Amino acid sequence: MPLLTILIVLIAAGVLLWLVNNYIPMDGKIKNIFNVVVVIAVIVWLLKIFGIFSYLKDIHI
Repeated sequence: MPLLTILIVLIAAGVLLWLVNNYIPMDGKIKNIFNVVVVIAVIVWLLKIFGIFSYLKDIHI
């Protein structure tokens, strides 16, 4: 995946998160949970894109 595509997706995710936080009325706790879920989803997506996540699933506990 080209670096420009990754950058565009990250900017779009940030703008959408900002729009939801500013224009949709929610309780503060729900906003915090939503923000954490979105950030974790973006981090997992980035790990999959760069191939690091494939190494994590080979680890057995």
